[in-house]
Amino acid sequence: MKKILFIAILMAVTITTYAQELYVNTEPASNMAARSLGIRVENQGFFEPEYKNRSTLELMYGASKYFMFHGSAYISNFYQQGQHFEGGSLYAKYRFLSFDSVQRHFRGAMFVKASSIKNPLVNQEISLEGDNSGLQSGLVFTQLMHKLALSGSASYLRGFDNRGGYKFADGYARNSIGYTLSVGYLLLPKKYKNYDQVNLNLYVELLGKTNPGHAQSYLDIAPAVQLIFNSVCRLDLSYRTPLYNDMTRMSKNMYLLRFEYNIFGL
Repeated sequence: MKKILFIAILMAVTITTYAQELYVNTEPASNMAARSLGIRVENQGFFEPEYKNRSTLELMYGASKYFMFHGSAYISNFYQQGQHFEGGSLYAKYRFLSFDSVQRHFRGAMFVKASSIKNPLVNQEISLEGDNSGLQSGLVFTQLMHKLALSGSASYLRGFDNRGGYKFADGYARNSIGYTLSVGYLLLPKKYKNYDQVNLNLYVELLGKTNPGHAQSYLDIAPAVQLIFNSVCRLDLSYRTPLYNDMTRMSKNMYLLRFEYNIFGL
């Protein structure tokens, strides 16, 4: 019992200390605590030309300080009037670089994601979050400096034909380059007294993609606010909007609302 209590306290310290790099729209190079399970329920959508939304159930597991895994299932009415099950995705991340000091660290990780989706292929964007079947691999680096955290990533995406006989039309890009830049700042508490204090984090993230050879690209800005309760659960709210856009896609002008609960010391 003492060992379990110690592990739980240690994991709570970890999530509280590095709260400002729990980005809303991207993943940092840091992993979640080893032998921990995270459960996410997410809803995102847009209001024009009519209200559409997608719900996601995501399970996350921290296998060790080096490896973590995600599994997601998607339901939406993006491509039809009623809600329907679209498919799922698997994500894995390996942290290969770590330089740690007091209230500072620099991390590097590589990640891979695979998705299997049953939806019509009508967008120019390759998105593995419910729209496209495909593979994605990339690198992410994160720098923590006391209350400020910076993170950037670059990735390659390969789109496949979707299940249900949905195939890419002639001239559609099957290859894409993704890139992100994220900034997180721990606003509250000003000084830690205990781990029951509510954390308030503010984020600004830049999210972009380019389809090489097709003159199709976009760059979105996504401000976000995050609350962390009792060091184990968090509430995220974000809205992304284009800085520029030359791509047909679902993700333009989209809100995101997410609740996450973490279980430590499994």
